[in-house]
Amino acid sequence: MKDILRIAIQKSGRLSEQSIKLINECGIHFNNGKSRLKAVSYNFPAEFLFLRDDDIPGYVEDGIADLGIVGENEMVEKDKDILLVKRLGFSKCRLSLAIPRDKEYPGPHYFEGKNIATSYTRILNQFLEKQQLSAQIHEISGSVEIAPSIGLADAVCDIVSSGSTLLSNGLKEVETIFRSEAVLIGNKAASEQKKSLIDQLVFRINSVQAGQGNKYILLNAPEESIDAIVDLLPGMRSPTVVPLATKGWHSIHSVVQEDQFWEVIEKLREAGAEGILVVPIEKMIV
Repeated sequence: MKDILRIAIQKSGRLSEQSIKLINECGIHFNNGKSRLKAVSYNFPAEFLFLRDDDIPGYVEDGIADLGIVGENEMVEKDKDILLVKRLGFSKCRLSLAIPRDKEYPGPHYFEGKNIATSYTRILNQFLEKQQLSAQIHEISGSVEIAPSIGLADAVCDIVSSGSTLLSNGLKEVETIFRSEAVLIGNKAASEQKKSLIDQLVFRINSVQAGQGNKYILLNAPEESIDAIVDLLPGMRSPTVVPLATKGWHSIHSVVQEDQFWEVIEKLREAGAEGILVVPIEKMIV
């Protein structure tokens, strides 16, 4: 029987949508209706399980799933015996402490002796121990932000993206104790055949991510400007320089990192580049 990878994905929410988008960008496709909890790819040996995010680390540890895409906060909080295969760079958020807006915040010692409501007791305990603080932790799931207004706690520790939920519940963010992003986690006891499939998947993810961080650039330049322009465009090895039909002119092709894009474009224009064309890269094999 042919080996098949079982990959656990959060069944709903932003992390689920971005995980499916990444899988599709890797050229792996499957049919997934709204209420389906399992789907099989028709062009890659993979089966997808759609689960609660906090269940995924346990499923991966037990070998029910070979891989899982989950928030790093859940991976650390559940503390399962699993592998961190790859950081994925999306669904970034933070785990923060928040207090009522009308309270003054002098620093971490504010939490000494306080009652704190959270779903992340392990990460919160690590922070309190590091700060040498003693506090009462109330473990609750869901609607953590309401705890101070009903007298359950003096503060909350919860996941924050924009902070709008805290504000709407009369709270303010005062300490970030953990930063999270989506991660690919794996079972430590995967067979050699499944490790080979995991390597194939990671290779595809790397190619997609490399493409997302770069732009393909084409431009025309007079012959006397080529050396100066090539110095600005190292590319993956070196730029491609192709003579044009017009004597004394060349077309130069290269790759530019996204975070350097505008700075490089200005320098290229100053060096004599014309007709600059910039194209998104879908995938890049490095």
